[in-house]
Amino acid sequence: MKYVMLIGDGMGDHPIAGLGNRTPLQAAQTPAMDRLCSKSVLFGLATVPPGFHPGSDVANMSLLGYDPAKYYTGRAPLEAASMGISLAPDETAFRCNLVTLKHHDDGRTTMVDFSAGHISSGEAAELIAAVQEECGSDMFRFHAGISYRHLLVVRDPFPPMTPVPPHDCIGKDVSRAWQAYLDMPAWNELVRTAGRVLAEHPVNRQRRQNNLNEASGIWPWGFGKMPEMPRLASRFGIRGTMISAVDLLKGLGVCTGLDIANVSGATGYIDTNYEGKAQAALAALETQDFAFVHLEAPDEAGHQGRLDHKIQAIEDFDARIVAPITKALHRRQEPFRLIVTMDHFTPLSLRTHTIEPVPALLYDSRENEPGSGCAFDESVLQATKNPPLQIPGCTMINRLFERDLDL
Repeated sequence: MKYVMLIGDGMGDHPIAGLGNRTPLQAAQTPAMDRLCSKSVLFGLATVPPGFHPGSDVANMSLLGYDPAKYYTGRAPLEAASMGISLAPDETAFRCNLVTLKHHDDGRTTMVDFSAGHISSGEAAELIAAVQEECGSDMFRFHAGISYRHLLVVRDPFPPMTPVPPHDCIGKDVSRAWQAYLDMPAWNELVRTAGRVLAEHPVNRQRRQNNLNEASGIWPWGFGKMPEMPRLASRFGIRGTMISAVDLLKGLGVCTGLDIANVSGATGYIDTNYEGKAQAALAALETQDFAFVHLEAPDEAGHQGRLDHKIQAIEDFDARIVAPITKALHRRQEPFRLIVTMDHFTPLSLRTHTIEPVPALLYDSRENEPGSGCAFDESVLQATKNPPLQIPGCTMINRLFERDLDL
């Protein structure tokens, strides 16, 4: 038996007047997901437990079968695990975005872009190296990641703080959040010096000349210590591979004992290497039991407020991930069970995550479920024929593996 989870990050959305009060998922052409939906058991998943922020870290931890209330310690340590960075007991990891900030003459600060224009990894590596050279110390250590996503390791103790996720603040006044860094001397010196280094760097000078958003600041957030998580192999007796472009998901894979597929050209946006990801999943399933395939592009489009990009990302997920993987597994004539879902909604109107339940389908190649009459979209959650089971997101993997375990 082969097991597959296909995750379209942030695919869920709210009805949009310009789409005839349909969501992007309803407006997109998704024949592969719709075909599976008509032959599957349907679920509504609460991927974010009460009291937790609806982040991809919490939600994907749930989808992998780990209750965040037991195992979640923060976003950044998962990214550190992906990057092979070990944390000493007296060290804390922070996610560190390269962002585009605008400091106004009246003292206000605006978050123009949480991703510095989806800056390339090569450009970002040069900038982070320059910041490390100027700002690195016994207390602060920078590590370059992918695109705008980087890591800052801080030696304890550091002043208490509750930084906000930058993708929740696009186009908003972040003066209060920025002031929180400036109110603490060590952080004040760090963010101001980093800003000066970035402003003078040739990479940013070139981006300004090309009318691209520059990386004008660093934004540390999502901090925590390294979690201790039991391996999926010990819980379910399976071996598997994580396929994702982003360090957060790769870190979850490392912490849960999955192999990590590093796919060339995987970017985390609509230009990602879809075919490479599909092939990586199929290659893993030749010798292993489980593949977890994560696509970041719908979520990124939601944060950017790009309807065209979100529909494109959903259609590409369907045509270039769901369709080829399911067709290839059918051709192999091996039984398989497959989940298609999302970690959370990322509504274009809000440009951030929401906490509502998400639709999921569970397809079993050995069975022929009666037709649900549903396309795969948010309406699954209100289906009147074969209504979906409402379950905690962290128990969905039990259904996939046909197990009954305490999570």
